[in-house]
Amino acid sequence: MKKIVAILLSLVLVMAMTSAFAAGKVGVAMPTQSLQRWNQDGANMKAQLEAAGYEVDLQYANNDVAAQVSQIENMLLGGAEVLVVASIDGGALDTVLAMAKDAGVPVIAYDRLLTGTANVDYYTTFDNYGVGVIQGQYIVEKFDLANTDKVYNIEFTAGSPDDNNAGLFFAGAFDTLKPYIDAGKLVCVSGQTEFEVVATPAWKSETAQARMDNILTGFYADGTKLDICLCSNDSTALGVTNSLVNFGYTAEDIPVITGQDCDVNNVKNMIAGLQAMSVFKDTRTLAAQTVQMVTDILEGKTPELNATYANGVIDVPSFNCTPVFADLANYEALLLESGYYTADQLAN
Repeated sequence: MKKIVAILLSLVLVMAMTSAFAAGKVGVAMPTQSLQRWNQDGANMKAQLEAAGYEVDLQYANNDVAAQVSQIENMLLGGAEVLVVASIDGGALDTVLAMAKDAGVPVIAYDRLLTGTANVDYYTTFDNYGVGVIQGQYIVEKFDLANTDKVYNIEFTAGSPDDNNAGLFFAGAFDTLKPYIDAGKLVCVSGQTEFEVVATPAWKSETAQARMDNILTGFYADGTKLDICLCSNDSTALGVTNSLVNFGYTAEDIPVITGQDCDVNNVKNMIAGLQAMSVFKDTRTLAAQTVQMVTDILEGKTPELNATYANGVIDVPSFNCTPVFADLANYEALLLESGYYTADQLAN
């Protein structure tokens, strides 16, 4: 059966290569439309691929792994010559990726590493461990931890355990802050510092909010001051912020909250004094690098690479884009002057 599917896919590819779309057809599998950043990633990818002359099959799977598997199968049957996959669960796609391999369709993992499989060819991403380092270093500098004798209370909120990047984000931040935890300058009052404990399934804001509600009532109801909330991304930061505001914190005394993605609501919170920073990963940059990789592959060239990532089976040839952080001091230059957002989008 597997051989028959592979033969059918190969025939479809031959037909597709003789179609009117001379540049080729690209399947783009995105995990969900429930988070702003994936809508932006998908839109940027589609626009840049079409501008380069490709036909694009863009699909969102609404955080349903089975749906994403079905979508990828349909992309292959529809004649996709390259697959770009931002997975829901990076370790759950080996079977459908094997179909792509058998049909000779290269697979690019997009932003989230495809793990536990040999059936992935390349990976485009940002330096995800570096994202966490940026968040941690922001805290180090904000509180002058290298020089102060003061003690600050911190709580951690990480991302989804089925997202390989979530562990990298958390590790980068925690590794940066650990010397100050060991020195007693940072104290996690709840004691919740293990990734498995602080993780937020599906990156859901409401899940992060509910967990922070429990932390606040369990450990801070006696008036203990919470100084820092290290959140791995903006959806978790939004939930944590909502919890803090409901608990009585205002812009004048709210803890320093980190984030990632510069989502509209979070940038508005930064402007309002309710979030300190967000790591900016310009999806236009990642899309451009991925489009170039697609072009190189279809032209028989070796794509530009600057890293490798071990996925548990192979070392995946990769390209790392460089993230930066946005806060109140620089968000206008990074987000408005660059055209990423308009002033109207950030207006309350």
